[in-house]
Amino acid sequence: MTVDRRTALLQHAEYLIRTRGYSDFSYADLAKSASISKPAVHHYFPTKEDLGVALVNEYLERFRECLSRIDAKHRKAKDKLVAHAQLFADSLNDGMLPLCGALSGEWSVLPESMRSLTSTFFQLHLQWLERIIEDGIAAGELRADRSAKRSALMLLSSLEGGSLVGWALRDNASILTGFEESLRELAV
Repeated sequence: MTVDRRTALLQHAEYLIRTRGYSDFSYADLAKSASISKPAVHHYFPTKEDLGVALVNEYLERFRECLSRIDAKHRKAKDKLVAHAQLFADSLNDGMLPLCGALSGEWSVLPESMRSLTSTFFQLHLQWLERIIEDGIAAGELRADRSAKRSALMLLSSLEGGSLVGWALRDNASILTGFEESLRELAV
C-alpha cells in the first residue's frame, strides 16, 4: 500500500521531531527527508505550526487506539501498565524520544496550539493510567496506600524521565528501571 504525500510528510516530521527536535528542523530538511519539493511541503502544511498541530492530533489518535488495544488485550492492571511502559521502551529502541516528551522539552518555542495539544496528550496518559490503577486497586492487584492520581503521575514521570535519561546515556535498558521500581511499590 502506498502512503499519500501528506501522511509521508507527517511520518518524516515525526521522526525529525523525535530525533532532532521541533526547532531543529526546517521545511528544507523535511522536503529532503521525504524526497519532495519544499513548495509541496507548504502546499500540505502552509506553516510549521500547521504541520505540528496535524502531527500531534494524528499522534493523539494513534495513541488512543494503542491504549484501546492494550485494554482489549490485557485483563490485569499490571499487565496493562507493563504494556504501556513497553511503548516507551520501543520508542527508544527505535532511536526516538516520545513525541510529546520531545515537544515538552521545547515548550518555550512551541506555538500555543502545540502546547495545548501536548498538555492534552499528557492528560490523556494520566487519565488512562489513573483508571488502570483504580481498576487494579479495586481488583486487589495494586496497593491503595496512595491515590491513583499520584501513582499515575509517578509512573508517567518515571517513563518520560527514563526516556530522557536513556536517550542521553544511549542506554535503552535504563528507561524501564524507574518504572519497574515504581510498579513494584504499587504491587500487592
